[in-house]
Parts: sequence; C-alpha cells; structure tokens
Amino acid sequence: MAQYTLYSTWGCHLCQQAETLLVAAELDFQVIDIIDDEQLLQQFRVHIPVLAAGDKLLYWPFDAESIASWLQSV
Repeated sequence: MAQYTLYSTWGCHLCQQAETLLVAAELDFQVIDIIDDEQLLQQFRVHIPVLAAGDKLLYWPFDAESIASWLQSV
C-alpha cells in the first residue's frame, strides 16, 4: 500500500483546498511543510500543493476526479 504525502506550507489557501479534497476522498496522508526543508523548498516552491506517492507526483490543480485517476496509476 502506498504512503501519501501532501507537500504544503502554512497559509497556502490552495493547500487547504487540497487537504479538503484528500480528506473527502478518505485518503490517509501526511502533510509535509516544505518551509522546513531547503531541498523541498527548492523543488516545490512554486508548485504546492503537490500530492506524492513515492516518485509519483500529482501537481495542483487537481480535483476529486484527477485524484481518483492518479490513485489508479500509483
């Protein structure tokens, strides 16, 4: 079973929307604040929120349909 991570940062309204979608999808995920990690900050600074499962990434914008489709490919 894949582990899911939402790359996010505090105060990001798009990240809050993404979290709401993931909760509604009943997805078990952890939130990682990119501000705490220089490498993640460089990688995702202008892309958050980003949903990850291993090396598979789903970049914003996404909705319930695109999450479901992405989950099938993970």
